[in-house]
Amino acid sequence: MLARMSNEPELQIGVGAPDAFQRLWTPHRMAYIQGENKPTGPGSDDGCPFCAIPGKSDEDGLVVARGERAYAVLNLYPYNGGHLMVVPFRHVADYTELTAEETAEVAELTKQAMRTLRAASGAQGFNIGLNQGAVAGAGIAAHLHQHIVPRWGGDANFMPVVGHTKVLPQLLADTRRLLAEVWPADGSD
Repeated sequence: MLARMSNEPELQIGVGAPDAFQRLWTPHRMAYIQGENKPTGPGSDDGCPFCAIPGKSDEDGLVVARGERAYAVLNLYPYNGGHLMVVPFRHVADYTELTAEETAEVAELTKQAMRTLRAASGAQGFNIGLNQGAVAGAGIAAHLHQHIVPRWGGDANFMPVVGHTKVLPQLLADTRRLLAEVWPADGSD
């Protein structure tokens, strides 16, 4: 450990050339980067987190709501606070492989997610979409999931633009509890 003079910044030896930037260490992201908990191959549900989540309690799996054919879950690596995903229970990779009933329930849960996020956090807009395949950006390409990312005026502040950092003001467990409390029990408005 280096001793510091009272008005001098702390220096870290061995971390590269000294500069004016602060470092925000996020070692928990390494699991995501290295592909931990991803299915082993296309069409395989072996090790698929989206197949494992329904077997957990809602709290442990970060599940906000369950339907008959799909469920809504918080993203473990959110773009914004409240970032939800709607996931079919069935292990399917491509949107065209969904049944009509699965497609309808994914759509309905997406609408309910939007209503819930508006009621719980005052979301003013949303980014909604599917990343089909690894080349399209799907982190877990083997199991289809639709993203619902809430947005607010001014949320693209200096932190992600200049600081390349996302600020999430709430723990995932607290966000899950808040959204689950607001989510309509019968799936209606």
